[in-house]
Amino acid sequence: MQPGDRVRVDRGGVTNEGVLLPSTTRDHLVVKLDGGYNVGIDREEADVEVLESGVREVDPAAETDDAGEATSEITFDDGLPTISLISTGGTIASTVDYRTGAVTAQFDAEDVLRAVPELAGRANYRGRVVANILSENMEPSIWRELAEAVAEEIEAGADGVVVMHGTDTMQYSASALSFMLDSPVPVVFTGSQRSADRPSSDNVMNAVCAVEAAKADHAETLVCMHAGPSDDACALHRGTRVRKNHTSRRDAFETVGAAPLGLIDYEAAAEAGAEGDAADAAIEWRREPLARGSAAQSVDLAPDLAPDVELVKFTPGMDPAAWTYLDGKDGVVIEGTGLGHVHTDLIPRIEDLVEGGAVVAMTSQCLDGRVCDRVYDTGRDLLDAGVVEAGDTLPGTAKVKLMWALANAADPADAMTRDLAGELTEESQPWR
Repeated sequence: MQPGDRVRVDRGGVTNEGVLLPSTTRDHLVVKLDGGYNVGIDREEADVEVLESGVREVDPAAETDDAGEATSEITFDDGLPTISLISTGGTIASTVDYRTGAVTAQFDAEDVLRAVPELAGRANYRGRVVANILSENMEPSIWRELAEAVAEEIEAGADGVVVMHGTDTMQYSASALSFMLDSPVPVVFTGSQRSADRPSSDNVMNAVCAVEAAKADHAETLVCMHAGPSDDACALHRGTRVRKNHTSRRDAFETVGAAPLGLIDYEAAAEAGAEGDAADAAIEWRREPLARGSAAQSVDLAPDLAPDVELVKFTPGMDPAAWTYLDGKDGVVIEGTGLGHVHTDLIPRIEDLVEGGAVVAMTSQCLDGRVCDRVYDTGRDLLDAGVVEAGDTLPGTAKVKLMWALANAADPADAMTRDLAGELTEESQPWR
């Protein structure tokens, strides 16, 4: 009985069937069930039957130590692509602090390879740590460091980049790099909703799919996360059109206003990586991705950001004085209602901001559709006050875009009305 065998375990009248995983102790068996959850079983009095040997290569290049814990040896293979793993922290690179019981980010990129031995043999890896934070502590200054690190890795010959990131602010970071980088190779963000210590952790599948997506033939900045509640597929979301829509589900991320850019079949990805096949065989592209550049093509980097930009949400009954702190800001993005409206009492405040030199862009609180301030009187008054319509750009993406446009575009207000990185569709159409 070895890790990777498919087993049936009977104990105490309960039967569990799945793939045997490496265990950290001699007293317990760890079995991955078909639904993706792991179960720990006391070896004592357990009746184990091996149904199939080596059905899954849990760790193609690993050994186990005296305690049975998996360790991974990172080797170089001239026939494999080179993927750079960049760690910023987050749950995918976290474990439980048994002193406090809290989940803490403390792994570097090499630790990720040891924690996810399924990555071995799929690519040659370079590891790099840009930050070691939980994603609520992400800041624009780290976006710049991250963009520069990704550019350096690509210039050094990486065929793709995987960014390990906390899920809570991943959509902002993916948007930032979408505007800051014009990359000839894939840049794939991934993370996990549940840490490796939990039976239902999604870290292995997300990491494997992200690496395969980074090897594929495209040049998108993507977010790669679970497509459904089970371990069957990951969705590939364009970095400027994705949003985290659930606090804890493994399939928390969704492309807003359209289907995901693509789906990657986990079983096919696992087999392709283990057999050295092209990653694209596991990907079903729903829409045409950006084409990968030539081997000689360099990455274009524009990492400057104007940090003095705020995203504000209008709510009924809001006191206009609540927006006093916006005075002197370089830019303001408003989450308005419906087609992009606020209370008429706020329009003079917006006019003051525009006259003070701020770019004020309007987005909608609605998940689908676009703003159009030409339908009702309030919208026309907002346009007269100098508001710029941001179409169907997501509010968070619009904030990041305005930060970038103020630092890089000749006409930032005009840039907010044009598609720069797939964030703004020409027209909103039904897609479900």
